[in-house]
Amino acid sequence: MSYTDLSEQPTLLQPGQLLARGVARHLASHGFACVEELVPTRGLRVDVMALGPKGEIWVVECKSSRADYTSDSKWQGYLEWADRFFWAVDSDFPTELLPDDTGLIIADAYGGEIIRMGPESRLAPARRKVMVQKFAFHAARRLHLLRDPDMHPQRD
Repeated sequence: MSYTDLSEQPTLLQPGQLLARGVARHLASHGFACVEELVPTRGLRVDVMALGPKGEIWVVECKSSRADYTSDSKWQGYLEWADRFFWAVDSDFPTELLPDDTGLIIADAYGGEIIRMGPESRLAPARRKVMVQKFAFHAARRLHLLRDPDMHPQRD
Protein backbone atom coordinates (compact mmCIF):
# COMPACT_ATOMS: atom_id res chain seq x y z
CA MET A 1 0.00 0.00 0.00
CA SER A 2 1.25 3.44 -0.84
CA TYR A 3 1.23 5.89 2.03
CA THR A 4 0.50 8.90 -0.15
CA ASP A 5 -2.42 11.23 0.51
CA LEU A 6 -5.28 8.74 0.45
CA SER A 7 -7.89 11.46 -0.04
CA GLU A 8 -6.61 12.14 -3.56
CA GLN A 9 -7.38 8.72 -5.07
CA PRO A 10 -9.71 6.66 -2.88
CA THR A 11 -10.71 4.48 -5.84
CA LEU A 12 -7.21 2.96 -5.96
CA LEU A 13 -7.70 1.41 -2.55
CA GLN A 14 -9.12 -2.05 -1.91
CA PRO A 15 -12.48 -2.30 -0.09
CA GLY A 16 -10.82 -3.30 3.20
CA GLN A 17 -8.42 -0.38 2.94
CA LEU A 18 -11.33 2.00 2.43
CA LEU A 19 -12.98 0.58 5.56
CA ALA A 20 -9.71 1.00 7.47
CA ARG A 21 -9.53 4.64 6.40
CA GLY A 22 -13.07 5.30 7.64
CA VAL A 23 -12.35 3.49 10.91
CA ALA A 24 -9.19 5.54 11.45
CA ARG A 25 -11.10 8.75 10.82
CA HIS A 26 -13.81 7.77 13.27
CA LEU A 27 -11.38 6.68 15.99
CA ALA A 28 -9.38 9.90 15.50
CA SER A 29 -12.54 11.79 16.43
CA HIS A 30 -12.36 9.96 19.78
CA GLY A 31 -8.71 10.90 20.35
CA PHE A 32 -7.11 7.70 18.99
CA ALA A 33 -4.10 7.50 16.70
CA CYS A 34 -4.18 4.63 14.20
CA VAL A 35 -1.66 2.59 12.26
CA GLU A 36 -2.86 0.32 9.48
CA GLU A 37 -1.42 -3.10 8.69
CA LEU A 38 0.68 -3.43 11.83
CA VAL A 39 2.41 -6.73 12.60
CA PRO A 40 2.14 -7.49 16.34
CA THR A 41 4.04 -10.77 15.97
CA ARG A 42 5.27 -12.97 13.15
CA GLY A 43 2.41 -14.42 11.12
CA LEU A 44 -0.20 -11.83 12.16
CA ARG A 45 -1.06 -8.49 10.58
CA VAL A 46 -3.89 -6.42 11.99
CA ASP A 47 -5.81 -4.08 9.71
CA VAL A 48 -5.97 -1.20 12.20
CA MET A 49 -4.25 -0.79 15.55
CA ALA A 50 -5.44 2.19 17.54
CA LEU A 51 -3.70 3.83 20.49
CA GLY A 52 -6.10 5.77 22.70
CA PRO A 53 -5.68 8.90 24.77
CA LYS A 54 -5.37 6.84 27.98
CA GLY A 55 -2.93 4.34 26.46
CA GLU A 56 -5.58 1.79 25.53
CA ILE A 57 -4.87 -0.41 22.53
CA TRP A 58 -7.62 -1.52 20.19
CA VAL A 59 -7.40 -3.85 17.19
CA VAL A 60 -9.90 -3.51 14.35
CA GLU A 61 -10.23 -6.13 11.62
CA CYS A 62 -11.87 -4.80 8.45
CA LYS A 63 -14.01 -7.22 6.47
CA SER A 64 -15.37 -6.20 3.09
CA SER A 65 -17.46 -9.31 2.37
CA ARG A 66 -18.75 -12.62 3.71
CA ALA A 67 -15.93 -14.42 1.86
CA ASP A 68 -13.34 -12.09 3.38
CA TYR A 69 -14.66 -12.89 6.86
CA THR A 70 -15.05 -16.66 6.41
CA SER A 71 -11.52 -16.99 5.00
CA ASP A 72 -9.97 -15.33 8.09
CA SER A 73 -8.79 -18.08 10.41
CA LYS A 74 -6.29 -15.96 12.36
CA TRP A 75 -8.50 -13.33 14.00
CA GLN A 76 -8.58 -14.97 17.44
CA GLY A 77 -4.79 -14.65 17.53
CA TYR A 78 -5.24 -10.86 17.55
CA LEU A 79 -7.10 -10.89 20.87
CA GLU A 80 -3.95 -11.23 22.95
CA TRP A 81 -2.46 -8.06 21.40
CA ALA A 82 -5.16 -5.56 22.35
CA ASP A 83 -7.35 -4.32 25.18
CA ARG A 84 -10.40 -4.46 22.88
CA PHE A 85 -11.12 -6.15 19.55
CA PHE A 86 -13.54 -4.92 16.87
CA TRP A 87 -14.79 -5.93 13.46
CA ALA A 88 -15.34 -3.14 10.95
CA VAL A 89 -17.77 -3.82 8.13
CA ASP A 90 -19.92 -1.78 5.78
CA SER A 91 -23.66 -1.33 6.18
CA ASP A 92 -24.43 -4.18 3.73
CA PHE A 93 -22.38 -6.80 5.60
CA PRO A 94 -24.39 -9.63 7.26
CA THR A 95 -23.43 -8.77 10.86
CA GLU A 96 -25.14 -11.89 12.23
CA LEU A 97 -22.00 -13.76 11.07
CA LEU A 98 -19.83 -11.89 13.57
CA PRO A 99 -19.35 -13.21 17.12
CA ASP A 100 -21.53 -11.37 19.67
CA ASP A 101 -18.64 -11.14 22.14
CA THR A 102 -16.58 -8.86 19.87
CA GLY A 103 -16.87 -5.19 19.05
CA LEU A 104 -18.57 -3.92 15.92
CA ILE A 105 -17.96 -0.80 13.85
CA ILE A 106 -20.03 0.05 10.79
CA ALA A 107 -17.87 2.12 8.44
CA ASP A 108 -17.29 3.36 4.95
CA ALA A 109 -14.34 5.18 3.39
CA TYR A 110 -15.17 8.44 5.17
CA GLY A 111 -16.13 7.52 8.71
CA GLY A 112 -17.80 5.03 10.97
CA GLU A 113 -19.75 4.38 14.11
CA ILE A 114 -19.14 2.03 17.01
CA ILE A 115 -22.25 -0.14 17.19
CA ARG A 116 -21.04 -2.55 19.87
CA MET A 117 -18.11 -1.99 22.22
CA GLY A 118 -15.68 -4.88 22.33
CA PRO A 119 -15.21 -6.40 25.76
CA GLU A 120 -12.15 -5.19 27.62
CA SER A 121 -9.30 -7.57 28.32
CA ARG A 122 -6.43 -5.43 29.61
CA LEU A 123 -2.96 -6.21 28.33
CA ALA A 124 -0.24 -7.11 30.78
CA PRO A 125 2.17 -4.18 31.34
CA ALA A 126 5.07 -5.87 29.55
CA ARG A 127 2.91 -6.69 26.50
CA ARG A 128 1.51 -3.13 26.49
CA LYS A 129 5.05 -1.69 26.47
CA VAL A 130 6.01 -3.87 23.51
CA MET A 131 2.90 -2.87 21.57
CA VAL A 132 3.28 0.85 22.25
CA GLN A 133 6.90 0.64 21.07
CA LYS A 134 5.88 -1.24 17.90
CA PHE A 135 3.14 1.30 17.28
CA ALA A 136 5.53 4.23 17.67
CA PHE A 137 8.21 2.59 15.53
CA HIS A 138 5.83 1.79 12.68
CA ALA A 139 4.17 5.21 12.79
CA ALA A 140 7.55 6.99 12.73
CA ARG A 141 8.85 4.80 9.91
CA ARG A 142 5.78 5.43 7.79
CA LEU A 143 6.04 9.17 8.37
CA HIS A 144 9.69 9.03 7.32
CA LEU A 145 8.74 7.10 4.15
CA LEU A 146 6.19 9.79 3.31
CA ARG A 147 8.87 12.46 3.54
CA ASP A 148 11.56 10.37 1.87
CA PRO A 149 9.93 7.81 -0.45
CA ASP A 150 13.32 6.75 -1.83
CA MET A 151 14.51 5.59 1.58
CA HIS A 152 15.16 1.86 1.80
CA PRO A 153 14.48 0.93 5.43
CA GLN A 154 15.77 -2.20 7.06
CA ARG A 155 13.16 -4.91 7.52
CA ASP A 156 11.59 -5.31 10.97
